[in-house]
Amino acid sequence: MTHSAFFTPLSPSDVIKSLGKDALISALRKMLFIRNFEVRAETAYQMGKIGGFFHSYIGQEAVQTASVMAMGEDNWWITSYRCHALALLLGATANEVMAELYGKATGNAKGRGGSMHLYTERLLGGFGIVGGQIPIATGAAYTLKYQKDKSRVAVCYFGDGAVAQGAFHESLNLAALWDLPCIYVIENNLWGMGTAVNRALSTPELIAEVKAPSFGMKGYTLDGMDFFNCYGGFLTIANEVKKTQRPVLIEVKTQRFKGHSVSDPGLYRPKDELSASMQRDPILLLRNALIKENIITEDEYKALDKQLKEIVLASMEFADQSPWPDPATLEQDVYAP
Repeated sequence: MTHSAFFTPLSPSDVIKSLGKDALISALRKMLFIRNFEVRAETAYQMGKIGGFFHSYIGQEAVQTASVMAMGEDNWWITSYRCHALALLLGATANEVMAELYGKATGNAKGRGGSMHLYTERLLGGFGIVGGQIPIATGAAYTLKYQKDKSRVAVCYFGDGAVAQGAFHESLNLAALWDLPCIYVIENNLWGMGTAVNRALSTPELIAEVKAPSFGMKGYTLDGMDFFNCYGGFLTIANEVKKTQRPVLIEVKTQRFKGHSVSDPGLYRPKDELSASMQRDPILLLRNALIKENIITEDEYKALDKQLKEIVLASMEFADQSPWPDPATLEQDVYAP
């Protein structure tokens, strides 16, 4: 990572002053909640309680936590199959998400969506097709423009592997052509499944700053391991988009600490690279900063971690005890027969 390339409108001290103690502890709590959920859900998968696919967000928690806090929940949000974190951040409970992973009737999508398809009132879903969510986000932004709603934006997350998809280029072209308030966020964790970004993209460095101008829009690069940089960046950029009603492209340089999915051992990834990335664990970076600022103590941090672990363990028990969907309801809520 080239830190000098990061967009830094606010310093960590600026963010600390603007958020205050309660909001900063809330940010840490949200990130720890996501981490605890993903760890225990992965364990449930390995125990055979979860089927299908499972894509962990471990290592990337600062990105969506900071962006939701900075921009507020009342926008349109769209993401990929790595969607557990965003659903939890936008109000889905641990019980309903875990039950959905288990395929139970009490789940977020009544057991029909599983790991990759979660929803809330403002979350338009996780999408299993690489890049499939990008046109949906563009449509959401078009709706905001049509309704003359300048108080909200559409926010779309996707991985570096989606940048080479045609849907990416067509969507950004239309968004720029039609002046749509859409924030496109590349969560660049350096590996599109098992392929390194520098083997898949012709411009692997500073993707947003290189590609955005070709669509006539601005591009920004953020440090996805640093909550403070993400918060300051997203806050500033969202305010800009609301003012200009123009789309922007953001690349967030981050790292996933797990394989592409739970079935991926990640043997293609150099161990020293993973070890180095884990030295910048976003949760530990934020925890250390808050301890240094006397906002939280180590004991308080451990107590918070324990509390969130218990909530997630309780959600596993809830999912275990929940009923399976009734096959008679299979055709309910289907848009087209």
